[in-house]
Parts: sequence; C-alpha cells; structure tokens
Amino acid sequence: MTARNARRAQHPDIFTVRLDHPADTRTWRAATRRLDAAGVAPERIDWRIAGDDEPGLLPDMFAAAEQSWDSLPDAPARNVPGAFISLADKVLCHRAGDRFALAYRLYQRLRRTPALLSIASDDDVHRAHLLAKAVSRDAHKMKAFVRFREVAGPGPDDPAHFVAWFEPSHHTLDATAPFFMRRYAGQSWSILTPDRCAHWDGKALTMSAGVPKSAAPSGDPAEDLWRTYFASTFNPARLMVKAMTAEMPKKYWKNMPEASLIAPLIEGARGRHETMIDTAPQPAARTTRIRQSHQSAAEAIAQAPIHSLDDLARMGATCTRCPLHSNATQAVPGEGPADASLMLVGEQPGDHEDVAGLPFAGPAGQVLDDALSAAGIIRDRTFVTNAVKHFKHELRGRRRLHRTPDAGEVFHCSWWLDLERALLRPKLIIALGATAGRALTGQPVSIARSRGMVMPLDGQSDLLITTHPSAILRQPDRNKAEDMRQAFVEDLKIAKAAIAT
Repeated sequence: MTARNARRAQHPDIFTVRLDHPADTRTWRAATRRLDAAGVAPERIDWRIAGDDEPGLLPDMFAAAEQSWDSLPDAPARNVPGAFISLADKVLCHRAGDRFALAYRLYQRLRRTPALLSIASDDDVHRAHLLAKAVSRDAHKMKAFVRFREVAGPGPDDPAHFVAWFEPSHHTLDATAPFFMRRYAGQSWSILTPDRCAHWDGKALTMSAGVPKSAAPSGDPAEDLWRTYFASTFNPARLMVKAMTAEMPKKYWKNMPEASLIAPLIEGARGRHETMIDTAPQPAARTTRIRQSHQSAAEAIAQAPIHSLDDLARMGATCTRCPLHSNATQAVPGEGPADASLMLVGEQPGDHEDVAGLPFAGPAGQVLDDALSAAGIIRDRTFVTNAVKHFKHELRGRRRLHRTPDAGEVFHCSWWLDLERALLRPKLIIALGATAGRALTGQPVSIARSRGMVMPLDGQSDLLITTHPSAILRQPDRNKAEDMRQAFVEDLKIAKAAIAT
C-alpha cells in the first residue's frame, strides 16, 4: 500500500485539493480559506498537483469517502499577518513534499497563537523560514544567471524572440517571471524550465508546461561578444574562488555561455595578477620626474644650512632616509605661516596628498577644515604637517591602500619633524592620532586616555592629543561618526583656549 493510500485508510474523510501546478498559490489560498473555516485538520487534506498522482494510488477504493475542497461553502478571507502571506508564498515554491501541509498548519495555528511567527524556536516556524530562505536564494540565482539567446522571428519582418533555458532548484519561475517582464518589457521572450515555462509577448505574461532542454536554442552569435566582454572585465586581483562559487554555484555553469572561460581564467589568475602589479601605472611616474629634477641639486641642498621652513621643504624633496621614498610620488612638507602658534601633526600623507604635495588635501583634510572652523580656528594661521613625509601604501590592482608607518619609519622621519618644530617654536602642538603622538613623545600613546588634555611637551611647546580626522571618516555608523566629530571639535576648542592664554 502506498503512503497516500495508508493515510486515506487512517483518515477516510479526506479532502482532496488538486493544484494546477507545483507553485499554485492561488488555489492553495482559496482551498485553505474554506478548509480552515470548516475546521478541517491538516492530516485530513490530500494536496495533489495535476498530472502528478502517486503511482499505485487506488482512488476507487476510497471514492465514496474522498471529498473535494470546493464542495465546502465559500468563506471570507481571515485576517493574518502580512509576514505570513509573504512567508507562505515562498514556502509554497519549495520542492519539499510537505510544503502545502506546512503552510496550512501554520495558517491554522495562527488563529490560536497570533504571535506564532515571532517564536523562532517553534519547529514549524523554523522549517518554514528555512524553506523560504532557500526559495529566495533560488530566485536570486535565476535573476542573476538566466541567459537569453536570440531566435529569429517566423517571418523576415517579425521581431526576434529571446529564449532562455534554466534549471531552478525550486518552483520559482511563477514568482520571478514578473521581474523579467518589467526588466525586458519591450522584448518578446520565453524562459524554459523542466517544470514550467514563462512567455512574454510585450503585452501579457503566460505560463505553460515544462519542456526538455532540447527545446531550447543552443547558442547565438552575440555570445562570442559576451564572452569577450566577460574575459576582458575579469579582475584576477580580486579573485576569491570560494566566494565566487558560493555566489555562482557550478550547477549553473553548464547553461551559461561564459562558463567555458571560468576554469582557464581561474587557472591563469595568479600570473595575470603578478603581471598587473608589474605593469600597473605608478603614481611614481611623477616620482621619476621629481627625482630627476632634484637629483643634480640634491647634494648641494643637503649641505646647505637650514634657515627657514622653505629651506627644509627643498631639502626634504630629495630625502632618502628610509625606503618609503621609493614608492611615493614626492615628500609632502608642512604648510602654514612660520609664526604660527598652533601646529597640527598628522600621521602621513594620503593618496590625495601624495599627488598634490600638500598636507591634508583630501577627504580627511575636509573633515579637519570643518572641525577647525567649528572650533573657531583659522587653518591658514596654523601650521599643518605629518609625522611621516612620504605616503606608505600597498598596491591592490590599480589602487593604493594606506598602510600605517611602523616605529622605525616614524623614528627616521622624526628628524624632519624636530626641525619643523625648532624653526616654528609653536605654543601648542596637536597630535592627530596615535602615530603623531608617538612621533612627538617618543613612546606609544593611548588616544582614549590622553585626548583633550594639554600637557607639557618640552620647554617650548605644550601638547594636546586627539583623534585623527580619518578615524571619523572610517566610522560606518552615522550617529557614532557625529559623536566623534563633536568630540574632535571640543578638543580643538580646548586647543584654541590654550593658545589664547
């Protein structure tokens, strides 16, 4: 005896619900309303899909007891949470054999427990969410990996039709087809699957029975162009095979024209990545010109006496005291009046500053300018510099990513910072960040413990330590970033009061 016959023998008053297709949510909803209103328990319902009767079923054995759901009186829709409607629509698209019974059981249980869906530990709720998640993922894959192929119209003047073959893991075509209808509203297309097919003629969306793969076209001339585009945009520097196969599982590759390129592109990625690094245009294309322009005068400048900040800037342009000079575009000297009573020291130049040759010329500089203005400090009356004068970075493809200078690099560059301090003799120095604090004190500093306090640095200047403006830019939470900005402004106000006394 089959499983269905065994259940009928146990419950002879079975109600049969015949669904038109595997994701027939319309019929399920109508049947559910009537069956629930009649108080029919889940185990008394036999959910069937048209044309999919179980082999060996003996309908005549229980023909007298079998009842159709539409024999029950009509019932109005019951108020249920909107979250349940969305959840049920996805559950019904899963391939699980118990999906219709599970959704019906949840519908009935919501009458007794309105907050049922919020009980994550409930077995039915947990399973429903697992099925819904799998269906959502499958719908996403369909949107990403459907590939249409052009098929000529029946006549010479008829527009082309576009056909795609796809093998979804679940019954997601009915729910996903409207996405393609909106996206390709002006084209005529069909999406063929083994279970069901969708057709759009520019005016109406229709569905039909599933077809074998042989019914789909095998290719079109545009695919060569697509493969060329795919190969040319492949970036070996960003290749992460595990992440790629998680997002684009291999089961979809067989129906994607670009799939034939994936394996060789992965295999050659390492060599291409190394070639990109070797041949990438360096900002140091300017570095070569700068070095050449200063090389002849380098020795003379090194021997020249330093009487001013301009002398120091010219001398720093040919600095080779540490390896950082070899990859940077240029040294970035301090900027500001020689009689400034306030000196601000950052960490190092960034990408913008390295190209411009000016300190705090990029996004962090804009944050600094805004904070200085809010604190009532005029930037043009301050001297702004960095603890390290060359941009330390690493290449990622064509991008230069910031790297924090280590203690040795800070030590080598402290020679320049000390000369700036000696020439300037500021009343107060603001250390923007931990690297600047270390360069000025000679030891590691804690921003959290030291910020906002004016402390003696040496016999000539006082020191105030605060955060670096770039830390505010890196904070993803807007509220926290605003709190950081306000705290930064308060520290600058303390600095303004200190130089005014």
